[in-house]
Amino acid sequence: MRMNKKISVDQEITGLPGVKIGDFWSWAYSDLLSNTVRPLFAEFLVGYALDVTESPRVEWNYIDFCYKGLKIEVKSSGYLQSWNMEKPSLIKFDIAKKIPWDASTNKYGDHEVRSADLYIFCVLTEKNPDNVCVFDLAQWEFYVFRTSDINKHFRDQKSITLSRLQQYSQPIAFEDVKKRVDEMVELL
Repeated sequence: MRMNKKISVDQEITGLPGVKIGDFWSWAYSDLLSNTVRPLFAEFLVGYALDVTESPRVEWNYIDFCYKGLKIEVKSSGYLQSWNMEKPSLIKFDIAKKIPWDASTNKYGDHEVRSADLYIFCVLTEKNPDNVCVFDLAQWEFYVFRTSDINKHFRDQKSITLSRLQQYSQPIAFEDVKKRVDEMVELL
């Protein structure tokens, strides 16, 4: 059964007196550099910027957000990971076409597509492990792309590197995400 409303961090866990759901979240999701948690944080940042975080995240849905009638997909990458590294990671994003699954209907599409109207690529830019702070918005860059431009420039590619994205777009700061997406709304 899907949760349709957000749970308060103060929600007590029945049978564990004094233990709250926030305790679980802190335990499970404190490693924001992890390849499984950082993307969720990036989605939250974009959703917060667009003021669309009132409902809980839907796992595995074909898009991450709807905003002003547009379907948005959020992708994340970073130079640093949770493990000790010899050198920073190559920044790359999955842009493969996929058979979409719609959580609201519990149905799959019939062919592979890029389901979103917009992609927002989020990059954690810090390369020094001693300075990285995932929740410092100054360490993030964002790139907003229309899916039509991805299809035009990258056709059937399954992934794209940051250097290729930068050939077609300039990074923006967190505070400019909503403005840039609103500009894209006007273009679509």
